[in-house]
Amino acid sequence: MAEMTVELVAVEQRLWSGSATLVSAQTTEGEIGIMYGHEPVLGQLIEAGVVAITTADGERVVAAVHGGFLSVTGTTVTILAESADFAGDVDVEAAKAVLAETTEDLEAIAIARGQLRAVERA
Repeated sequence: MAEMTVELVAVEQRLWSGSATLVSAQTTEGEIGIMYGHEPVLGQLIEAGVVAITTADGERVVAAVHGGFLSVTGTTVTILAESADFAGDVDVEAAKAVLAETTEDLEAIAIARGQLRAVERA
């Protein structure tokens, strides 16, 4: 199967970089799946979204992303997120606690929702 170069970058750091066979992401236009040879596209990631990467080794990397962009060429995918967390690093209880609180911090609520979605998809 043909492989493409993928980078998942958050404002703070590069989270993942490598070869992959499939990338799926939630954009403002809907969920998109990217494979090698895809037509070039630029998409805006949704708040509280999920990105899933199937590596060249067949592993699955799932991350909660909060806003940002997805840039695709025929051989590369670059995901530039405002913030991102690997599903395996999410503190599920802390995310649930944020949702249970009556807080006015809408950004914290959106991030917690995205984290829980990522855990469900992992």
